[in-house]
Amino acid sequence: MGESVREDFDTQRHAPCSFAARALASMPMSPPNHVTKLFIEGLVPIDTLPGDEYTDQENVSASRLEPADLVRVPGGGFLMGQEDARDDERPAHSVTVGPFLLCRFQTTNAHWEAFRRATMRDKPEFTCPTQPVTSVNWFDAVAYCRWLSKAWGRHFRLPTEAEWEFAARGGLERKLYPWGDDPPESRPDYAARWREGPEPVATSEPNGYGLFDLCENVHEWCCDWYDPAYYAASPLENPPGPVTGKRRASRGGAWRHHVKIARCAARSSIPPEFRYSDYGFRLAADVA
Repeated sequence: MGESVREDFDTQRHAPCSFAARALASMPMSPPNHVTKLFIEGLVPIDTLPGDEYTDQENVSASRLEPADLVRVPGGGFLMGQEDARDDERPAHSVTVGPFLLCRFQTTNAHWEAFRRATMRDKPEFTCPTQPVTSVNWFDAVAYCRWLSKAWGRHFRLPTEAEWEFAARGGLERKLYPWGDDPPESRPDYAARWREGPEPVATSEPNGYGLFDLCENVHEWCCDWYDPAYYAASPLENPPGPVTGKRRASRGGAWRHHVKIARCAARSSIPPEFRYSDYGFRLAADVA
């Protein structure tokens, strides 16, 4: 599972990676509080360093988290699960979630970097700044949410499974994927993608809510404990998941799988202490 550290992954094949990697590499190592200030306040935004002309706003935000990257998901009722799928996706049942905020990107290496330095965590396996951070366990993801909450003065968290699935559907009713029912293999350049690792975020088109990469690229941690039988007893409104368990829920497809894009309803889980090279996360927050 990604035994080697590839410092230069994709810096030649992807222009956004090439630009962001050069910019990030040019930043001096600083004490944690200074690094935090640089990234959170944008005092050294890596999208505006001298010598580069780069205006792709999606990759700018992937390099530096902005409040505008938190998309307001309207909430509402939907049919959660899939009756003709795996046992843990049944029964399909009606659920209502309230409005919430969800980051339009998976958390990237650039988003993660100030936290990583401040908490003296290891460098990620894939280090292109606009790739999703990987090999983070559930506790790492929660720690990042708490750290960013303190830095920004608002409460960040991981989404629930119900929130994630509602957001992934992007307003489409009872469709298999964020774009509809066409198979993943029908997506542009599907066979040529994800050859060596996760792609930079926002490589694909966003869904109906303006969210990128849901169901693909990396698995995304959810806040819930996982129970394969939970749907039989799930509350109708804002289900929080089981009270306890041994595995944490995750959602979405990942670059290491044979089929690399998952259905909206597909569930997955691993123990919360595990770190895999195809596991990342996405920020959620309550609507103020």
